[in-house]
Amino acid sequence: MKKTILTLGILCAFCSLAYADGNAFTPLNFNDTSYGTTSSSSAVNTISSDGEAIGNGNIQNAIQQLDNAQIDIRNELLNVKTKYADVDAQYKLVKTERNALKKQVRSVEKRIKEIDKAKEKIRKNMI
Repeated sequence: MKKTILTLGILCAFCSLAYADGNAFTPLNFNDTSYGTTSSSSAVNTISSDGEAIGNGNIQNAIQQLDNAQIDIRNELLNVKTKYADVDAQYKLVKTERNALKKQVRSVEKRIKEIDKAKEKIRKNMI
């Protein structure tokens, strides 16, 4: 274990010495004007007379359309949530009513069975 830690320490020391002369990555600076065209057909590099890049209006229009679509979808989501809440409330009401009726049916059936048992007892006593 000590040998491993010692070996890692030595490797780290030598690695730091190897990079002591500077960065391993030197960024390259290219001049964009020497590679681009100056014609008005280039929408990315061309700037209009008012200082706005050509095509930004289209991008802003697309963003605005997406915002409007998002607002419409959120409104639709609110409508669907409202309908869901109404149906859920109705479901809970029907479920509660169903459980109450089920208890009522059980109690009525129980009373009928008790009456049948009472009738049988009376018949046995008559004979």
